[in-house]
Amino acid sequence: MSENTLLTVSQFTQRNPAFSNGGLRSLLFYRGDDALKAGAICRFGKRILIDEARFLEWVREGGTAVIRGKGAA
Repeated sequence: MSENTLLTVSQFTQRNPAFSNGGLRSLLFYRGDDALKAGAICRFGKRILIDEARFLEWVREGGTAVIRGKGAA
C-alpha cells in the first residue's frame, strides 16, 4: 500500500472488502467534511478520492466511531 494512493470509492472497496460501497458512501455523506479535514479524502471536481493510508489511519483513530446521530461531529 503506497502512502500516496488515491482511490475512488469503488476501487477502495475492492481493495478493502471490510467496507461496502453503500456503507462508505453513507459515511462520506454524513462525515465527509471531517474526512476532508483529516486528509482522508480529497475532492477532484464531483469525484471523491480516498487516500488509502490516511483513511485507514483515521478509522483506526476513531474518526468513524459515530457516523450519525448522537455524538456525531
